[in-house]
Amino acid sequence: MWDKVGTKNWRRPLLLQSDNLTPAQRTPWGGRRIVERLKAGCGVKAQGPVGESWELSVEPDFPSRLVEGPILDEVLRAEPALLGCEAANGSTALLVKLVDAADDLSLQIHPRDDDPKLGPNESGKPEAWYIIDADPGAGLYVGFRDRVSREEVGRALADEAPLDELMSFVPVSPGDLFVIDPGTPHAIGKGVLLLEPQRVVPGKRGITYRYWDWNRRYDVDGRPDSDGEPRTLHSARALEVTNWEGPRGEALVDRISYPSGPAPIHDSATLETLTSPTGPLQSDTFFLRRLAGSGHVELPPENRLRSITALDGELSLGEGNAALALRKGQTAALPANLGPLRIELRSAHAMLCTLA
Repeated sequence: MWDKVGTKNWRRPLLLQSDNLTPAQRTPWGGRRIVERLKAGCGVKAQGPVGESWELSVEPDFPSRLVEGPILDEVLRAEPALLGCEAANGSTALLVKLVDAADDLSLQIHPRDDDPKLGPNESGKPEAWYIIDADPGAGLYVGFRDRVSREEVGRALADEAPLDELMSFVPVSPGDLFVIDPGTPHAIGKGVLLLEPQRVVPGKRGITYRYWDWNRRYDVDGRPDSDGEPRTLHSARALEVTNWEGPRGEALVDRISYPSGPAPIHDSATLETLTSPTGPLQSDTFFLRRLAGSGHVELPPENRLRSITALDGELSLGEGNAALALRKGQTAALPANLGPLRIELRSAHAMLCTLA
């Protein structure tokens, strides 16, 4: 058992449990790289495919827990100082996942937060993708191609025709970064392993509408089965929330992507901004920063909760006996009231995620 939230000092990096994994029924396209590659040293055990690990989450479906026991959302709601400028919202809107696509995900889209047809417990879900690894030729489906119309997409859906043929396919490499705003059609292609920060209104569920799922069918355990049932589609709503006036094709890809290259884990320690309202990849939703190499960096204070996920090597957060060791595959929450933080890196690669 753990002490009451109010009796502890939470002004420190908060290590989160590493086994917040989705079941195969929810993510039947998942692989084994999250468990066998990223979390091999974390004691995480899971059978079968694992599509997602919810690294930092206050969403009701898969809430994060601290290694000390309490649910992260309970701690944040009891201690508003940990949230900084998000305190008025009661909890954080930041959601961070690891995603392993051993098969293509469904072609999907997210609505805006202010969509009038969202239910009272539903939220939009802008997101970003940071590519950790990709098989040769693997990539992403991002937006419809130039001059593809709503009517053309509607006909393809009605005929159960291959919708991927109407979308832009973008091959990816480690270090590539994409920001997917609401209204942008998208799908993660098979062979891609990535980190996915999202913004979801606290206490609500981020909504995804599926246009098409490759005409696949599954049994009750999430295994492909030609005699099974298809996943639920939401084609009419997906068409309705699509941004038909925005850029398409190469113009869209150029606007929403940034090739930062492989993490320089064998160089001196660096803290590099990849996404912010001013660039290199501009976003009004996310600050995404990459830590890499060996040595130390000084992380300045910030007036909101942040997450840090170790993707390789090891990091030490803080100094002396109070320092927290963060191993490959682990995530820590950094409270808003933490103050400046010294981070020591040892052949490390990590991503720091913050909402703008």
